[in-house]
Amino acid sequence: MSRHKTHKSHRSSWLRAAVLGANDGIVSTASLIIGVAAADSTHAGILLSGVAGLVAGAMSMAAGEYVSVSSQSDTEKADLETEKRSLDEDTEYELMELADIYQTRGLDSSLALQVAKQLMAHDALAAHARDELGLSENAKARPLQAAIYSAGAFTVGAALPLLAAWLTPGTQLIFVVAIFSLILLATLGSLAARTGGASMVIGAIRVTFWGALAMGLTAAVGKIFGVFV
Repeated sequence: MSRHKTHKSHRSSWLRAAVLGANDGIVSTASLIIGVAAADSTHAGILLSGVAGLVAGAMSMAAGEYVSVSSQSDTEKADLETEKRSLDEDTEYELMELADIYQTRGLDSSLALQVAKQLMAHDALAAHARDELGLSENAKARPLQAAIYSAGAFTVGAALPLLAAWLTPGTQLIFVVAIFSLILLATLGSLAARTGGASMVIGAIRVTFWGALAMGLTAAVGKIFGVFV
């Protein structure tokens, strides 16, 4: 009787970018709004700073993710080209190298060599990419995907505390934005952990703690500078 198992690793590339983007959107925008509000700014000024933070943050996340993941992609391509040249120039050495890898994983020498020969006969470059370089299709660098997920998630995350600030003028703004943002962060952390197959409680605590710290520090800075400016 066969059992169907669902693995989570194929979600790692887009999940990391989406969670990072949404988390940054909530934390940075909420902190910015709270900091400006703590400096006794007008409601219009608070909203303007929030909108500016949303636009700038989304573009920054997109550019940062694209550049960093592109660098990773370039490195992967360079490694594959090096491996391809080595396979063309010294196939026997590459065969023994692959067999040694399987032997260190627990196969006896004859079986390791047999497995290496069969895999190289099927697709030598793919075998070395996977087992020597540690590259797989699930973890492949995708710059454009990372940029889109990150910027989109940031925009959604940033829009939520901004909406709370827009609907809450007056003295309650800081409290409402802070509580609403912490609830969002806890929810995000739980959902991200569940999607990745980790503990929802730990995921919620992790992002909520750092979000609360960021908002608290920004509020303190806004209060201090608001006295002198």
